[in-house]
Amino acid sequence: MTYDFDTPVERRGTDSQKWQKYAGRDILPLWVADMDFRSPPELIEALHARVDHGVFGYARPTSATTEAVVSTLQARYGWKIEPSWLVWLPGLVVGLNVTARAFARPGEAVLCNTPVYPPFMSAPSLQERAAITVPLALRRHPGRESVASAGLRWEIDWDAMERAVTPKTRLFFLCNPHNPVARVFGRDELTRLAEFCLRHDLILCSDEIHCDLILDGQKHVPTGTLGDEIARRTITLMAPSKTYNIPGFGTSIAIIPDATLRAQFVRATAGIVAEVNCLGYAACEAAFLKGEPWRQALLAYLRANRDFLLDYAEKELPGVRVDAPIEATYLAWLNVTALGLEDPVKHFEQHGVGLSDGRFFGAAPGSHLRLNFGCTHATLAGALERMKRAIVHS
Repeated sequence: MTYDFDTPVERRGTDSQKWQKYAGRDILPLWVADMDFRSPPELIEALHARVDHGVFGYARPTSATTEAVVSTLQARYGWKIEPSWLVWLPGLVVGLNVTARAFARPGEAVLCNTPVYPPFMSAPSLQERAAITVPLALRRHPGRESVASAGLRWEIDWDAMERAVTPKTRLFFLCNPHNPVARVFGRDELTRLAEFCLRHDLILCSDEIHCDLILDGQKHVPTGTLGDEIARRTITLMAPSKTYNIPGFGTSIAIIPDATLRAQFVRATAGIVAEVNCLGYAACEAAFLKGEPWRQALLAYLRANRDFLLDYAEKELPGVRVDAPIEATYLAWLNVTALGLEDPVKHFEQHGVGLSDGRFFGAAPGSHLRLNFGCTHATLAGALERMKRAIVHS
């Protein structure tokens, strides 16, 4: 079956948060992480069938929905999980907040690497826990030079991690594949991270929401597959939302093998976490059971967009650099330090492109922007042309 990612879907004047931000202004929004593509037709068909049922009461996952998750993780990652390990959540950000609440006390700390998805830093603070941030290291690897990266790679700074951890640190928040730097951490790195968490008696919370969006030949390694010892202290957060463009359904999963940790996590949700709705369950089941051909077509389209972006930036956007390869996601982390702009977001908005400010991810002011290339090729090309004009006027 052929899928159409080129025909634009009109989102102006709709409930789209992404497009409402610039309502009435000629600005192409490449900021928040949802794509502009229609979801898989097989998923839309399943939603129509659920709506036609006509009754929308409080919902629980059916055995078919649970089996869709279990079988997909087995098929894609060789991860054999038990249905009892699943805790359903109305969003991954909820999972981060619940994890901080469940496994650290007020005044204790959560460790993470920056730059990173902003809720990694805000969730601990909102729960009256401290957020300890350790910058990722951008290191050169001779022999890996390319037009895109000059052999640079984002890595965990292990020495800095050892200096940062304290007796009050209770958790480590991992983002893999990483948002915004688009790294896919390998088994050796994850094993070392597991050993770090075990040695410092830390719970490992792993956000793996982008795991089905790996663009090249790497393999995603769930942290829960690294051995029984680390699995017993791991909370893995996953969702179909980013891959199949259904974030508005707020349907996510915490996978918690250890019964004691799982009970502690569930207690922390009591009275404050809403239930997943019936359409979210229907969409999740259809995505995992029927969405694979569409996902493969999406990955091919995203690779082409990524390659176009990297080539265009190299040739046409002086002062804009992608420091390291984009291995996964539809997000590009742009280094704009050389432009010397006090407020790069405002500057590019004035020239018709809406991007995410790197400050919110932990970057220095004026240094980085995040660009979402999960859009039609024509939209991306138009946005990059506007960025080119903006640089001329910087």
